[in-house]
Amino acid sequence: MNKAKKKNLTLGDIVSFKRGYDLPHRDREPGNYPIISSSGQTGWHKYPMAIGPGVVTGRYGTLGEVFYIPSDYWPLNTSLYVENFKGNNPRFVYYYLKTVLNENFNSAGAVPGVNRNYLHKIRVPPLPKSREKVAAILTAYEELIENNNRRIALLEKMAEEIYREWFVRFRFPGYKKEKFVKGIPKDWQLIKLEKAFQFTGGGTPSKERNAYWKEGSVNWFTPSDITTAKGMYLTESKDKPNEEGISNCSAKMFPAYSIMMTSRATIGEIGINRTPACTNQGFITCIPNSTYSLPYLYFWLKLSRSHFISLCGGATFPELNKGTFKRIEILTPAEEIMAQYKKLVDPIFDQIESLLIQNENLTKTKDMLLPRLISGKLSVEDLDIQFPPGMRETGAA
Repeated sequence: MNKAKKKNLTLGDIVSFKRGYDLPHRDREPGNYPIISSSGQTGWHKYPMAIGPGVVTGRYGTLGEVFYIPSDYWPLNTSLYVENFKGNNPRFVYYYLKTVLNENFNSAGAVPGVNRNYLHKIRVPPLPKSREKVAAILTAYEELIENNNRRIALLEKMAEEIYREWFVRFRFPGYKKEKFVKGIPKDWQLIKLEKAFQFTGGGTPSKERNAYWKEGSVNWFTPSDITTAKGMYLTESKDKPNEEGISNCSAKMFPAYSIMMTSRATIGEIGINRTPACTNQGFITCIPNSTYSLPYLYFWLKLSRSHFISLCGGATFPELNKGTFKRIEILTPAEEIMAQYKKLVDPIFDQIESLLIQNENLTKTKDMLLPRLISGKLSVEDLDIQFPPGMRETGAA
């Protein structure tokens, strides 16, 4: 019977899983093949254990996370990989598993481990028609997002290189005529941060008071929001207290386009909020002003991370407190140089923000389409679809 029409379909009718292989850190060698664990890529190795393209999911804790690997790879023992696609397109299987596993293993629940034989017996919905077309549509969205990510990386690298050229190597406009004193231009200054710009800490509304979190709409960032962010700009926090919660803790609201820097345990990770926001106590948030523009302050903080780490105290985990932070000195170039830098780099930051917004919209659309396409509720059978480059390695086209 055709799989697309068969009733009481199980996951084992579509794919078969195999457990990954042991590979201790001491045995990992730099090479061309990614090592894929339950949480994604964890390194590289000289020799592959599976022929790509492949699809991998977690065997412990992170079941429901699914990864597509276009090349040969090493599936680690914490993962399960698709050993047999049973005639199905690997790209389609990737999207199908993202839907099925997330429905069966909600990420909010604890999943200590799962047996692949159990997965094979899971009842799943019938496969849609035109599965390659479904995969092509979803892959096209992912490739647009990835293209934007590459552009974002290039733009940020360009802006950072301008900062390094002007303010680290001191090759700014007119530098050849400049007089230097003790290694810096004569009319530049070192100013303590407490006199340079405003900065603030954060706080956490009591988690025991449900009233502080009910219908919360305040963006309240934690370090994990920064470390898992898709780019330098952040639109929303994962958790949101309400205004009552914020008014009853030490968190302080700060304006949009401030720079949030983690200052406890993980030091020096930074992100820019796109809306008024606040943070928990694991941050120092710096607020740009007319002297210290957003781009200048962003790269000064980014490139000072190792210095911040060297200043940390704390008995149980490293922490950069505000008392230490305020005594740090920031190099302050001449006003006309700062104005030229801002004029040159502001448009680059604007382009980065625009691309990140595009990616947010593309991701929302893709996530909305995914279950409808996989379930067949949105039919694409009669559409004339050109297969994107990312599917050509599977022979779908």
